[in-house]
Amino acid sequence: MSTIFSKIVNGEIPCYKIAEDDKFFAFLDISPLAKGHTLVVPKQEVDYIFDLNDVDYATLLLFAKKIAKAMKQAITCNRIGVAVIGLDVPHAHVHLVPLNNAMDINFQKEHLSFSEAEMREIAAKISALVER
Repeated sequence: MSTIFSKIVNGEIPCYKIAEDDKFFAFLDISPLAKGHTLVVPKQEVDYIFDLNDVDYATLLLFAKKIAKAMKQAITCNRIGVAVIGLDVPHAHVHLVPLNNAMDINFQKEHLSFSEAEMREIAAKISALVER
């Protein structure tokens, strides 16, 4: 059975896409911790990030790095934090979260909500800055 992330990658569920290549896909989290909170997933459906082969694991992080650099330019913040939790969706993924302090990446805090127009604007702003 396909995960929700596979359905997003395959276009079966809409998303606010940031970037993709032949192996990876980045899109805004619809329940973000901060403005610009982005998820980076392999297109290959693998449950646990450490089950990716070494090349795909390293390449996933390099793809995430490109997205994080674009986010840092697009979103006012001190840093882009990285988290791998992997409990909610059985599909390997990396959270990229704009940070101004350590509490900004606390997954127990209340998540934010943005309008569809704001989400489209945030995605477009980050996407335009991704190094191709």
